[in-house]
Formats: sequence, C-alpha cells, structure tokens
Amino acid sequence: MALFGNAHKVDPAAAAQEFARLLGQGEQIHAAYQLVRDTFLFTDRRLILVDKQGITGKKTEYHTIPYKSITHFAVETAGTFDLDAELKIWVSGNPLPIQKTFTKGVDIYEVQAILTGYVAR
Repeated sequence: MALFGNAHKVDPAAAAQEFARLLGQGEQIHAAYQLVRDTFLFTDRRLILVDKQGITGKKTEYHTIPYKSITHFAVETAGTFDLDAELKIWVSGNPLPIQKTFTKGVDIYEVQAILTGYVAR
C-alpha cells in the first residue's frame, strides 16, 4: 500500500463538517489527514481513525484513541531516496504501533507537535 497509502493534509474546517456526527459537544478538529479511503483526525480531545473497509468502502470503522492512552510515538522523516515520512503511535495494552505514512508534502514535524501538545501534558 506504499504507492497508494500516503496521507495528505485536509482542511480542519472541511473535516469538521464532514465528520460532525463523530464530534462531541464543543470538540474541535485541529488537524486532519486522509489516505486514499481512510482519514485520521486530531481533535482537542482524542485521535479518531476512520477506516473504510471492503471493496466499496461503505462499511466504516471509527476508532477513538484518547490521548492519555498513547504511551509513546515516533516520527521518521523523509529521506533522499525514501520520500515518505512515517508516524508510529503505541497505545497502552497493544505492543504493536499504529503506523501511518505521509507524503513528502506533509510537515511531519507539525504532526509531532500536535501529538506532543496532547500526549505530553
């Protein structure tokens, strides 16, 4: 999925409108990134992973990760030959990280700063 699975940034206001039904009262989306069919949202309360499943993508799983459940995370910047950056998030109770790949145009340092702001409170 490396060829088609890279994330790109989405306007938070557009994401808030599209995913309004997922948000709690007063909850705000601070950043959003979209893969080909999946989306992940950084709100002021939690990380929401939107996973479209199946061939048609009509079945959707909404996975909420409270920031307090994130034990640690890592970012890997793009290199000369590897143009993609990666984000790995470890959640308590799961030894394997959640991994997301970002295109060269996404500022992985911005993603790291968002997570730092919520996880390292």
